[in-house]
Amino acid sequence: MSGTEQSPPSQVALAAHPDIAGLGYEAAREELTAIVAKLEGGHASLEESMKLWERGEALAQHCQAWLDEAEQRLTAQEDDASD
Repeated sequence: MSGTEQSPPSQVALAAHPDIAGLGYEAAREELTAIVAKLEGGHASLEESMKLWERGEALAQHCQAWLDEAEQRLTAQEDDASD
């Protein structure tokens, strides 16, 4: 990758939080829900809010990847069953 190219935002967010990769869907969703509650509570400083938001983005992307993979697996099984 050249110096001017950038990774997609999803890769950047996940790269900043490598511990998220090991989370299962439910654990990631629960943590994301807790982050949303903290942010909606409005008691976090701006700096803390930004860190929470960035982690929340990474968690949301991780959850979406789980859901996308599940959908692909179900579609593949349906295709196999119809053959």
